[in-house]
Amino acid sequence: MSADATDTRRRNAGIAFVVISAVAFGAMAILARFAFASGVDTGTLLALRFAIAAMVMIMLVRVRGLPVPRGSTLGVLVALGALGYGGQAICYFTALRLAPAGLAALLLYLHPALVALLAAVFLRERLTVAKLAALALALAGTTLTVLPAIGAGAIVAAPQVATGLAFAVASAAFYAVYIVVAAAIGSRAAALPMSMVVTASAAAVFIGATLLRGPQWPQTAAGWLAVVAIALLSTVLAITLYFAGLERIGPVRASTLSTVEPLCAVVLAALVLDESMSAVQLAGGALIVVAAVLIAKARAA
Repeated sequence: MSADATDTRRRNAGIAFVVISAVAFGAMAILARFAFASGVDTGTLLALRFAIAAMVMIMLVRVRGLPVPRGSTLGVLVALGALGYGGQAICYFTALRLAPAGLAALLLYLHPALVALLAAVFLRERLTVAKLAALALALAGTTLTVLPAIGAGAIVAAPQVATGLAFAVASAAFYAVYIVVAAAIGSRAAALPMSMVVTASAAAVFIGATLLRGPQWPQTAAGWLAVVAIALLSTVLAITLYFAGLERIGPVRASTLSTVEPLCAVVLAALVLDESMSAVQLAGGALIVVAAVLIAKARAA
């Protein structure tokens, strides 16, 4: 087989890995709604998600013989998992419990624009015209997506929706901080061991909180299946495939293709949960996704 054919196969495999990863991440919004419907609370759901995912990742790291981060890198990763990823997860899953899953998933994708802003401030990346345009698009998209859901009539009818959308925006902010810090230390360790430490740290936080408050387990078989699917499909498989794709096609293509995630969540929410969005909200969501694509391409320039 020629070198060109090998490169093509490698690139096509990378694209497939990232797209499947994005679909798996997007499905988490819908799986979470089924889990909540079974009676599980947010803390218990996250404790189960991260505990199962951490155990699988520990086995993967051991099987592959990858070195575990040590010293100051380990300390930063533990804090990143406990505070950064843990904060993002609690905000996002609270948003999924209170607001439509499709809207929450779209607002989470504000994080590329927030990463560009934070990277300009803390990593001294240049804030180019393209990045500024993407930030403006993200802001406009957020406005169009949120305003119809938190208008006066909507707040009276369902006040928790406004709270849920606020948590979705907060989850994007937490995720942006997580990405910027991870980027700053990314060269110190391999991606999978870093993710293992982050996931295990988040698991420790949520397990501790759940033990203090008392667990609220899923009450149905469907609920347990949804929890396990979140841990294995939307966490372990999604992260592993994303890293595999990242190695094959690079960060720009991977970031651009990952914008399939919110689109997948919106489509699944419509098909499975019978959620609907107004034309204005769909237009806002489209602007957020376009902004994410522009940010990915601008950071490569």
